[in-house]
Amino acid sequence: MSGTSADGIDAALLELPGWPKLGAGGRWPGLPGGVPRGRVVENVFTPFSPELRAAVLAAMRDGTNAADLTQLHWWLGEVLAEAALPLAPSADLIASHGQTIQHHSRPDPSRGWVRPATLQLGEAAMIAARTGKPVVADFRPADVAIGGLGAPLVPFADWALFGQEGRRRAVHNLGGISNLTYLPGKDRSGVLAFDTGPGNCLLDEVAGINGQTHDEDGRLAAAGRVHEETLAVWLAHPELQTPPPKATGREVWTLARLPRPADLDLPDLAATATAFTARTVADAYQRWIVPHGLDEIVVAGGGARNPVLMAALRAALSPIPVLTFEEVGWAEHGFTDATREAAAFAFLGYARAQGWANTLPQVTGARMGVSAGKLLPPPPEDQP
Repeated sequence: MSGTSADGIDAALLELPGWPKLGAGGRWPGLPGGVPRGRVVENVFTPFSPELRAAVLAAMRDGTNAADLTQLHWWLGEVLAEAALPLAPSADLIASHGQTIQHHSRPDPSRGWVRPATLQLGEAAMIAARTGKPVVADFRPADVAIGGLGAPLVPFADWALFGQEGRRRAVHNLGGISNLTYLPGKDRSGVLAFDTGPGNCLLDEVAGINGQTHDEDGRLAAAGRVHEETLAVWLAHPELQTPPPKATGREVWTLARLPRPADLDLPDLAATATAFTARTVADAYQRWIVPHGLDEIVVAGGGARNPVLMAALRAALSPIPVLTFEEVGWAEHGFTDATREAAAFAFLGYARAQGWANTLPQVTGARMGVSAGKLLPPPPEDQP
């Protein structure tokens, strides 16, 4: 998994005791007992080189021509394959989300977007060739093709792995983009999920002005003060008023599209962006989740390691507990803020290989659940 923060690749080796053996097929078996319903045996993080990250961000910001985009697609395929290699000998199947470059979940004729469209780079054939394992990739297009937003897809895996009878829980990802999964016990039909807006993307962009990849421990924001007038303007963004299902991306949440005073200094900009992120998350819960009943929020993603952002979230969402994976005990099973999304796509790949639907129509807005993902067999061995 490489997310919208575009800082590198998380690879997770997921074991699924209690689930049908890969290749068994058949009907969806229902949820086994216990939470979490899986174990991350091992994980590896492969950081992007500065050159690769710059190329990915340039493509996200629409600054790449077709030839360079083609090169980037195969370059990412090579790096994804290298990230998978340490775990591949123990794996039966590899699932690759790829790197999202653009995700236009809805048409926007004012910007020339006349149809929904999504683009993830990282050639899956390269992963299959390098590892010798079957690969599931291209998860999002199948959902978009039948009227869905193509996102979020992780909620299906969240429900399968973390849905717990008698517990109304939200699993929240603070990656580049912020998204939530609401799990009302084990009821599949009651799952709600959507993107709330920016996660770390604005904070990373501010840090980039200061020559950093991210705001380490929220120090830059902690040194500044929130500019309330700018915060109020940002909170009026029409994207935030749209009810779910909804999905968004960096093509919407970038400083270039958010007005601010020219003389706003960097610490104040960081403090304002951090407060904005926390407020958009809290507002989404208060509008669309809390009325259903909510016992706890469990946070993953890089934002879970930002104490300033987490403190702002806890204050905005009080008295609802805002916990980390470690605090609810899931880290004992290998599930952490760093492994959750990679493990989720591993599960989605497993479900696709079994022939089961692995999307939730009420989440993406698709007409039906689909078995999203393209399954590539491993290359055949040489024949005499």
